[in-house]
Amino acid sequence: MAHFHSLTVQKIKPLTPNSVAITFAIPKELIQTFAFTAGQYITIKKEIKGKELRRAYSISSSPKCEGITIGVKKVDKGGFSDFAHNKLKVGDVLEVMPPEGRFIFKPSPNPKNIVAFAAGSGITPIMSIAKTVLESNSKNNFVLVYGNKSYKETMFYTDLVKLQLEYTNRFHIYFILSQTQEDESIFGRIEASTVNYVLKNKHKNLEFNDYYLCGPEAMIQLVTENLKEKGISEDKIHFELFTSTEIKDELPEKPEGKTQLKVIVDDEEFSLSMDKNTLVLDAVLKENIDAPYSCQGGVCSSCIARIKEGKADMVKNQILTDSEIAEGLILTCQAHPTTPTLTVDYDDV
Repeated sequence: MAHFHSLTVQKIKPLTPNSVAITFAIPKELIQTFAFTAGQYITIKKEIKGKELRRAYSISSSPKCEGITIGVKKVDKGGFSDFAHNKLKVGDVLEVMPPEGRFIFKPSPNPKNIVAFAAGSGITPIMSIAKTVLESNSKNNFVLVYGNKSYKETMFYTDLVKLQLEYTNRFHIYFILSQTQEDESIFGRIEASTVNYVLKNKHKNLEFNDYYLCGPEAMIQLVTENLKEKGISEDKIHFELFTSTEIKDELPEKPEGKTQLKVIVDDEEFSLSMDKNTLVLDAVLKENIDAPYSCQGGVCSSCIARIKEGKADMVKNQILTDSEIAEGLILTCQAHPTTPTLTVDYDDV
């Protein structure tokens, strides 16, 4: 299982009034450890006011670049993003877990046409994917639909314009602005008419190989439904949530009673007793077992484990496929035991 490593902050670049790009230097001995595929994220661990916080941030830089860059939007007062904006300095050292994640693009020798729909900070992994698509094959095309309130609030705006100038005939971007009417933009939000305009009007002659969606859940659902109505198969639609709807008490019945839980992590076994109405990850962390986790909201994939014995139900799942669930994989931050005994293995994923 991956562990945290100490990385030095090499650069901090303001992106908008509420977001910054942070670049980490990768020492020679960790270059292979921190090699990544476009679209992946890193998890940062930081103690703030006596409490350990873990936050997942998508990588915006290309795998070909030296160092790793992430985009951090200020969303929490007193949390890590607040710390990153107000206190973090070049030269500071943070604990960082190696890259992971399944929202990825792998270069192919065959030409690819890719389209992406992003909103707000959902642009972060799309930046890495776009750069990789354009760099990896001179015949690849990339179309981006990117929604924000205004240009002022648009993360990586300057980088995107530079990318457009560098790949004039192969990179096409549509800025969608909901609060200001500005040049070279479409006023409004990403909706069905936007999808139709881009796919059926502006690029009707392009056959797209894959569709990448990243941002708020409502946008992802809207675009996904529209693509399916157009006959796009699910295996071509890839998405990653950057916010998630709070879902409470969604299990048909709240499980009652106790479960004897066995946890396998880093080749060690731990046993404990837990309430069935408690989430597996919560029970594990309460015992100070060093299991992998990050968002604790079912949005990332850090806490995936494999069920070796017993059963568990997930409150929500936006990541695992039906076949992966059938193989026994669960998001432990969303799973309640439903059997008297349960064994989960974090190493076998």
